[in-house]
Amino acid sequence: MGTGEDEPQKSGDVTTADDGGEDEETPEEGGEGGGMMASLVGKARGFVAEKIAQMPKPEASLERVEFKSISREGITLHSYVDVINPYSYRIPICELTYTFKSDGKVIASGTMPDPGWIGASGSTKLELPVDVPYDFVMSLMKDLSGDWDIDYVLEVGITIDLPVLGTFTIPVDTEGEMKLPTFRDMF
Repeated sequence: MGTGEDEPQKSGDVTTADDGGEDEETPEEGGEGGGMMASLVGKARGFVAEKIAQMPKPEASLERVEFKSISREGITLHSYVDVINPYSYRIPICELTYTFKSDGKVIASGTMPDPGWIGASGSTKLELPVDVPYDFVMSLMKDLSGDWDIDYVLEVGITIDLPVLGTFTIPVDTEGEMKLPTFRDMF
């Protein structure tokens, strides 16, 4: 007992033993290396995220919906999506998705896969056809008053692929009132 081998460790000692008998490294002994590296990585991530947030991104706008044509399947409405590219190279559009609503009901929805490219440093206008089947047209006509106007909302998602940033979607929408075609307009 007098040799000091069985004496408890003093409070100034740096290492401690856990139940398994292994020594644990404490921050006093140099465990800060991982903390400094994590701090440096965190600062680098913050810097990159800030720079990406400040990068100009393509913008889009959507024109009014108009009657285009009639077929055996239904009527076709259309709108134009105007996409502005701030970069000096063209950007691929992965897909356009749309949802056409009236009176809170979804009338038509769909996807245009691979509609093309956004031209370099400028504006590109894309035509977006919206096919409305006859059963929806008939249900709309029942809800119409004598003026043949319907209120609508068109929501469009333009999914593009940018280098470094990756794939992201630009949401745009428009709402308004559209006059349904009469028999005189169709023939």
